[in-house]
Amino acid sequence: MSEVQELTVPVVALARDNDQFRRVLWTGENAQLVLMAIPEGGEIGGEVHEGHDQLLYFVEGTGVAKIGDVEAAVAAGDVSIVPSGTFHNFRNTGSGMLKLFTTYSPPEHDAGTEQSTKAEADAG
Repeated sequence: MSEVQELTVPVVALARDNDQFRRVLWTGENAQLVLMAIPEGGEIGGEVHEGHDQLLYFVEGTGVAKIGDVEAAVAAGDVSIVPSGTFHNFRNTGSGMLKLFTTYSPPEHDAGTEQSTKAEADAG
């Protein structure tokens, strides 16, 4: 599926309907909107984005956010803020998928990226 062309979208509904690990929804020059779905017991995987701020908006499920040295529970309605250069990981600790949408500024992934699973994302 290609990126959306509309400039107003029902992002919460799109995130809830998404079952792909990562789906880039829209890419601009200075920001990017991405849908994510983390399976039960899964995680995004520890990482650091140099030069990219990231905001993660949770719409379904429960999990644990580790940002720097701090861990916090996350659930629908929560937002996690990851400043550039900060280690972070997000784990699904609930039953069912942990679903979210995230923004990167500037963009982090190639436009149109779709990865069904974390293994696919890690492979390339």
